[in-house]
Amino acid sequence: MARWNYANVLDVRPDSRKLWQFSASGNFPLVREVTSRNGEGLPGNLVAKNWRSIWQPKLNIAWLPSDKIFLRVVQLPVADFAETLAMVEMQLEKLSPLPVGQIVWTIEILPKRAGELQSIIVVIVPRSLVEEFLGQLETHGYLPDRLEVPLLDQLLATEVRDEGVWIYLSDDPETPCLVAWWYGGVLHNLTLLPGVDVTEAHRLRDQVSQMAWAGELEGWLTSQPRWHLVATQETAALWEPILSEWSGQTVVTAPPVDAKQLATLSAKRAARSGGSASLLPPEYSTRYHQRYIDRLWMRGMGALVILYLVGVVIYFSALQVLNYQLNSTKKDVAGLKKQHTEAVQLQERVRILEEQRHLKHAALDSWKASSDLLPQELTLTQINFQNSKLTVYGTVPQDSMSKLTDYYESMSKVPVNGAPMKLSTLSSSTPRPGPGGTPIISWSFACEIYSAASQPAAKKGAKKK
Repeated sequence: MARWNYANVLDVRPDSRKLWQFSASGNFPLVREVTSRNGEGLPGNLVAKNWRSIWQPKLNIAWLPSDKIFLRVVQLPVADFAETLAMVEMQLEKLSPLPVGQIVWTIEILPKRAGELQSIIVVIVPRSLVEEFLGQLETHGYLPDRLEVPLLDQLLATEVRDEGVWIYLSDDPETPCLVAWWYGGVLHNLTLLPGVDVTEAHRLRDQVSQMAWAGELEGWLTSQPRWHLVATQETAALWEPILSEWSGQTVVTAPPVDAKQLATLSAKRAARSGGSASLLPPEYSTRYHQRYIDRLWMRGMGALVILYLVGVVIYFSALQVLNYQLNSTKKDVAGLKKQHTEAVQLQERVRILEEQRHLKHAALDSWKASSDLLPQELTLTQINFQNSKLTVYGTVPQDSMSKLTDYYESMSKVPVNGAPMKLSTLSSSTPRPGPGGTPIISWSFACEIYSAASQPAAKKGAKKK
């Protein structure tokens, strides 16, 4: 029983279906009870098997209709279950009312007394009935692991204290009637009779009488049987006078086990039986198991496909977001690049204007210096300022060349924008006659003037030199 976590018991009725779910632990407490009418599906979360069933196994049980079931009792030597099953199979042709190839069967071993033969109930069901019943269950999504007969649990729940016959009658006259004969604490005869109404009570009396005669012939009916009636109060009130009249004695009545308790007993017995013989044909059990495995694979593959698709969607969504962010960044970079270009151009324009301003002041300073330092003997004829170069032109009497040299050296020391001017080589022409016949020499030199922005480069060049 430990291998099951839950046990479901399904009772299929003409107009409805009743499902009980039990926890397969302890006394099998009821977890849920569901009633559904024809046309309504069974709760999939209760009956269907999925991934959870791997670590929480679920036992699905279905009650077979009792109207076409055959019950037999045999007495065999005590043996283990496999040997007992083989012994019953050897007698199956004699026990079965149908050809062996057209039936499914199972056994239920009753508690035995020490040193005596064991009583075995043989349950025989037409294969066509089982296959038709399983087809109905499959349409409702219920795949049973075991098929059970609830009348067996009703019989096993009966407390037998004396010798006699036990008659199990249902409130529904269409439900088969179970008749069991107990003598010496041993079940000798078990018969399932067609349902009978009180108006046809003589049929039940005739069949019970035939069983009694057969018991006398077989030798196990050794005394007057005590009559027992297992039925509800309403049914017992109808049948007790009739049975008392037949037997000539007071009939012992007992209430039947209700459906809920009967389902509990079926669940316990099926869980205890484990993988022993069942009324479910082996090929159906194999097919249901394979269908379960296939469903797990398909759901697993479906989950993987869905997970893959979700991953693809997430990937492409992230890709779209990143592309959007990339395009946004590119636009921002393009905008910044344009702003940077404009800023560089503006900076260059400012630099040029600043340099021009410095050169303008430098030119004025150099002009002033060239005028202030000019000796009286020298005459300035022209001063040009072009491309940061100041060119000075003048004349000097031939006998005052030393004054020109001093003037040249003084100009080389004049600082403009914080740095001395760089003078080109002093050039002079050949003497020519001047006013009064004095020889005059024309001279010139150029001065490189640096702006304030270019002072570091100029100083660096000067140091290298």
